[in-house]
Amino acid sequence: VYTFNSKLRSLKSENEERKLSPKEAQLLELLAETPNALVSRETALKSIWGSDDYFTARSMDVYITKLRKYLSEDSNISIKNIHGAGFQMLIDEDD
Repeated sequence: VYTFNSKLRSLKSENEERKLSPKEAQLLELLAETPNALVSRETALKSIWGSDDYFTARSMDVYITKLRKYLSEDSNISIKNIHGAGFQMLIDEDD
């Protein structure tokens, strides 16, 4: 279970508290606002980076990888890449 504070840019789990970079926090907030829904690459790139060019897109991929690592303690949360479309933060609430 995680607690995310977007104002403080902190992500807490039972084991640790992590201070996120501004871009990490913005991206996590965007994905968490609409759990299990598609967030298009273009929407994320333009709202956070202000551009959707190739190099910015590669940068966002690095941030997605970091967020996946940060959230890896909880198997009920994952960030899925939908090829050519965007990303989904999947939250399985069954457990």
